[in-house]
Amino acid sequence: MNELRALTDGLLARCRFPKDRSALSCAVSGGADSLALLILSVAVGFETTAIHVDHGLRPGSDNEASFVESVTVRFGASFVSESVLVDASGDQNGNLEARAREARYAVLPPDVATGHTADDVAETVLLNLMRGSGLDGLSPLVTPGSLIRPIVALRRSETLELCRQHGLTPFDDPMNHDPRFRRVRVRDEVLPLLNEVAEREVVPLLLRLADTVRDDVAALNALAVELDPLSAAVLMAAPIAIARRAVRAWLVESGVGDGHPPALAVIDRVLAVARGEMPRADLVDGWRVARTHQRLRLERI
Repeated sequence: MNELRALTDGLLARCRFPKDRSALSCAVSGGADSLALLILSVAVGFETTAIHVDHGLRPGSDNEASFVESVTVRFGASFVSESVLVDASGDQNGNLEARAREARYAVLPPDVATGHTADDVAETVLLNLMRGSGLDGLSPLVTPGSLIRPIVALRRSETLELCRQHGLTPFDDPMNHDPRFRRVRVRDEVLPLLNEVAEREVVPLLLRLADTVRDDVAALNALAVELDPLSAAVLMAAPIAIARRAVRAWLVESGVGDGHPPALAVIDRVLAVARGEMPRADLVDGWRVARTHQRLRLERI
């Protein structure tokens, strides 16, 4: 018991649980990370609700819900079960993983707590780099948003150890070992190679990078929100990094790209119009930007 208490206290000291509430909903799949989230949420003293989402992607998945419910009852939390349908046919390049995630978040509360760890951050940083992401992609899962990620500073090995000391055997999703998914290859091949080359664990370094970049992103966004993105003169007078962020926010708020951040090439076409290099430019999904008397406007083509 002393060993378990010391482990729990040590993990809680590094957790980032919200301080402005007494109740917390947690997404609990039955894996080690989400079980640790549930255990630690109860340990903090939250009125905890565990929400399990069954994607129906494999036979016997309902057993996972029963397991999560039994753990939830054991720790004195509430339990909610949700079911979603995910089309698993014709999956290519890990799209199944994305579809499952989208379906899952559609039924979870917007402020649900998730069991993302430092290992998830490291994997996502590397994945975003491979996709050609900008600065924002270097601070995934730690950037402020509606989701709550209390255990993002913990390691996956630590959540496993917490489960072990509580006598729990977490579910191990077969998707976590399927090399069709790029994240799995990053986890099983890329990160071990980086550790070998660096002669040290790189996950803490990537988490520190994400934390630092988060602060930089927040500062840049605060400056960008002060700009008028419709004013060509204002955009041209601003540093390019701030102007790009102001344009990106304008396009997202206007529905360009269906809420997804526009690509750098799209943003730069807007700035080219602002500089007067062309009177108008096609953007994406039937949108166009035009300039008249130093003012920018969006048009439907």
